[in-house]
Amino acid sequence: MAFPYMEAVVGFMILMYFFETYLDLRQHAAHKLPTLPKTLEGVISQEKFEKSRAYSLDKSRFHFVHEFVSILMDSAILLFGILPWFWKRSGEFLVLAGLNVENEILHTLAFLAGVMIWSQITDLPFSLYSTFVIEARHGFNKQTIWLFFWDVIKGILLSVILGPPIVAAIIIIVQKGGPYLAIYLWGFMFVLSLVMMTLYPVLIAPLFNKFTPLPDGDLREKIEKLASSLKFPLKKLFVVDGSTRSSHSNAYMYGFFKNKRIVLYDTLIQQCKTEEVVAVLAHELGHWKLNHTMYTFIAVQILTFLQFGGYTLVRNSSDLFRSFGFDTQPVLIGLIIFQHTVIPLQHLVSFALNLVSRSFEFQADAFAKNLGYASELRGGLVKLQEENLSAMNTDPWYSAYHYSHPPLVERLAAIDKSDKKAD
Repeated sequence: MAFPYMEAVVGFMILMYFFETYLDLRQHAAHKLPTLPKTLEGVISQEKFEKSRAYSLDKSRFHFVHEFVSILMDSAILLFGILPWFWKRSGEFLVLAGLNVENEILHTLAFLAGVMIWSQITDLPFSLYSTFVIEARHGFNKQTIWLFFWDVIKGILLSVILGPPIVAAIIIIVQKGGPYLAIYLWGFMFVLSLVMMTLYPVLIAPLFNKFTPLPDGDLREKIEKLASSLKFPLKKLFVVDGSTRSSHSNAYMYGFFKNKRIVLYDTLIQQCKTEEVVAVLAHELGHWKLNHTMYTFIAVQILTFLQFGGYTLVRNSSDLFRSFGFDTQPVLIGLIIFQHTVIPLQHLVSFALNLVSRSFEFQADAFAKNLGYASELRGGLVKLQEENLSAMNTDPWYSAYHYSHPPLVERLAAIDKSDKKAD
């Protein structure tokens, strides 16, 4: 008797839903705590704490509903054979359109078009509620309904333009890859990731936001001085109009080799003092100097290769396809099914990567502190926590499982501890 792969996947999905819901309940209880953690007393104002608490509870309640609906839909899609039904309907659509149903690339693209439409329809109510109810209620949403839908349309158009050649390339590689299939798939995805990292900030991101050079002045001078002192090859320094969509703030870097660029959200500049912005960037430059970005990229490449290696072992398993209701073995469907079967491993890998990421954050904080930005970084982190209304009380189990960044309390304690050691 064949192994019930599909039933095992659904069973694990439901098991993880209950486990993660338990963690969500613990975090929800932490949100309800009426007082600040002792570390933040006198640091975070009571007004900001109350606003943060209300925002966190609103998001938490919404999350419970969203996750419940998601597990119901995901389980139903697998248990009631929606995927094979959709695959057959997409083939019938090709026949009606006068196209060759035997062409796997065309069949796959028709299938993906239907899936994209379905995803947009089912996700839209949650996106609208999150943006125009929760985010608006707490003063974060700045975009109009027109801008929201224009972003959705641009995202769909990008998928229509970029998706087909990528999907076609993957199918051809799998069909002709032979014994070195895993290497070819990984090589293709490696090159694709480099191309997208190059093109996204130059061609795609500007479709959604306006990027302008940071004006001359004290902030620019101090950032350039910091970059120069670390031998960071800063070529361009931009401000992005994040405030057109949200009052949340951020900063990031991108670029290869000697062509690095830094992007500051206009909200970050508005919310923080000059020295605090520089301190936040000192933290980000710490990731670069300590090779955190490179280590993460290498880890992702290794995991990608291992995943493709695993896929090559099961891609011809008729039992696996039949378990999910398929009597044929399309390339893309095989990849989707394989992704479902390795969900348990993905959870373990995600947890491990979060552990590494939190360690990197502490190291980057220490790097900025060693440059002399301890008090400024402390102030900047507190300001970002306040302005973003981030959760002040966090459950240790929840944060250990979900957070890629340590909670503010832990980061401030680490900075203060290193200061005491220095004394």
